[in-house]
Amino acid sequence: MSSYLECNARERIQQLFDPNSLDEFLLPSARVISPHLGQLNAPVAFDDGVVVGKALLHGETVFIAAQEGGFMGGAVGEVHGAKLVGMLRRAVLEKPRAVVLLLETGGVRLHEANAGLIAVSEVMRAVLDTRAAGIPVIVLIGGSNGCFGGMGIVARCANWIVMSEEARLAMSGPEVIETANGVEEFDSRDRALVWRTTGGKHRYMIGDCQAIVTDSVGAFRTAAIEAIEAIQISCADHSDHVALSLEALEREQDLLTQRINAFGTLRDPLDIWRALGMNDPANMPMLEISDFISKAQHHRLGAA
Repeated sequence: MSSYLECNARERIQQLFDPNSLDEFLLPSARVISPHLGQLNAPVAFDDGVVVGKALLHGETVFIAAQEGGFMGGAVGEVHGAKLVGMLRRAVLEKPRAVVLLLETGGVRLHEANAGLIAVSEVMRAVLDTRAAGIPVIVLIGGSNGCFGGMGIVARCANWIVMSEEARLAMSGPEVIETANGVEEFDSRDRALVWRTTGGKHRYMIGDCQAIVTDSVGAFRTAAIEAIEAIQISCADHSDHVALSLEALEREQDLLTQRINAFGTLRDPLDIWRALGMNDPANMPMLEISDFISKAQHHRLGAA
């Protein structure tokens, strides 16, 4: 299968889910576009940069959304957000096996300002409502634009996150941090530092994602299937629940407290990896994913 990074949203859907199984909601032919972009003489897309619908994954019905990084970096506006919310609300009604979100976004569209911010907040609420209805939410991140801004928070509201080494996940992007706090705080031109800080390997090490895979649509497909199975097993064992519980929030808070206590004074992810017990952290970014997982899985934060 193709490189996940190099595929667009529709190519990812075509290869990740069972062949010819997509039932798309609000097709581009409906031409429901942003009401704001045209007023600013900005380009529009007939799907507003996101594909929503349902499809089969390993023979089971899942609801899906795939953001198009090629349109405004996958940024969220009013219509884009409304499509995500509508898909999630329909999932609550129809009870699919899971919801799978293929996120690639820089956050909210500056063009749409408050409308975009409100849209992202509604997506967060809809994700939690979906989980409360007993439907697991799986997030896949592997596009060139990463997953930033409010959608980075949305990702962390899900049950399970799968990332590739090339993926990035954070609240604020490197350029935003540098603009706000100066290059001394974060040098956005230091690409190695950017990936060490926001990339898939670091997010796996500190417990922000549950799985890391190679840059292959097939690897993401397998990981999504395994994620759904893992959640099903954990629920059967009563060791976890799809819905966000008080116990889950307390575990998350404990994890964040561990981070601050252990790593609050450290300046570079390599220092964090060393503190986690990695013998040769400088070599870790160069390892193939299988070798990295073998070395990292027992040292990552929160590992049993």
